[in-house]
Amino acid sequence: MKMLSLATAAAIALAGPVAAQTMDHSKMPGMKMPAKTAPKPKPAAKPRPTSTPAAKPAAMAAPAKPAQAAPATDPACPPEHAAMGHCTPAGAAPAAPEKADGNSSAMPDMAADASSTGSGGTALPAGNAPAPAAPEPNYADRVWGREAMTGARKALRSEHGGGTFSQIMLDIAELQIRKGREGYRWEGEGWFGGDIDRLVVKTEGEGSFGEAVESAEVQALYSRAIGPYFNLQAGVRHDFEPKARSYAAFGIEGLAPYWFEVEAHAFVSTKGDVLGRLAASYDQRITQRLILQPRIEFNLAAQDVIESGIGAGLSDAEFDLRLRYEIVREFAPYVGISHSSKFGRTARFARAEGEDPSATTFVIGIRAWF
Repeated sequence: MKMLSLATAAAIALAGPVAAQTMDHSKMPGMKMPAKTAPKPKPAAKPRPTSTPAAKPAAMAAPAKPAQAAPATDPACPPEHAAMGHCTPAGAAPAAPEKADGNSSAMPDMAADASSTGSGGTALPAGNAPAPAAPEPNYADRVWGREAMTGARKALRSEHGGGTFSQIMLDIAELQIRKGREGYRWEGEGWFGGDIDRLVVKTEGEGSFGEAVESAEVQALYSRAIGPYFNLQAGVRHDFEPKARSYAAFGIEGLAPYWFEVEAHAFVSTKGDVLGRLAASYDQRITQRLILQPRIEFNLAAQDVIESGIGAGLSDAEFDLRLRYEIVREFAPYVGISHSSKFGRTARFARAEGEDPSATTFVIGIRAWF
């Protein structure tokens, strides 16, 4: 019985919410709602008086457009669709809209007078006023003055590439040993100037101890750079021995490809004698300090110069080979061999004087520059 009572109570408890959800409140006392009142009918609208719109001013009147024909419609199209333009046949293309007139003067807002805008920009008339003075090329001239800055710029160029330099090179200063007859020889030059223009002084000569100087000459040349490696030279030459004679000198010297030092000069004496000289040398480095230098020189003449013992043609040639050791770059002792030969009429003149036309000597000397 207890179990039955519990089951009955549970069923009643579960059925309570369902009954509450389906309860009709209209049967409850005091819940009578009043009926909705009907809305009052609106009075009929009075007809508005028709008014004709005022005509627009003539300036605002747009040009009349030509009448366009009504588009053709499909006979099967309903009237309401035809009124909205939905029944145009596929073959009928819509008319292109009329382009607006390009004349903007018809618009009232664009009818302003063109003269009221004035002129500007590149539309200005050409003037005749003088051009302003050009500024100074060097701004410092405005502060310190042109004269003061001219000296400063000259000093600046001299210190940065336009300076003057000098060098004295004693290329050959040697003792010659040959068959018991010791002799001496010198050859050197000095120059003063810049990278382009220089004054060059050259001298060379030789002799035997206990005897007079056999040959001696001095040249004073103006040297002008004609490229990175060559100089054009012109000046005078004076021979002291064997016969005193002066020459006009001109030629070229420089550094040929493969580091050959070459020179070629021509000389014209005051008596019309024409001489020539060709020389070349090469420094072959064995080590950084040990250098082997072969050297060759040719002397030529356009005619016989009997007073000097020179015959026409190739008068003499010299072949030297010297090995020097540079203790420092500026000072290098050397040893070597020198061979000289006279040719043609020059050799004949030497034999007539009792001299040997060729000779080979052992040399020892120094090469220095500062």
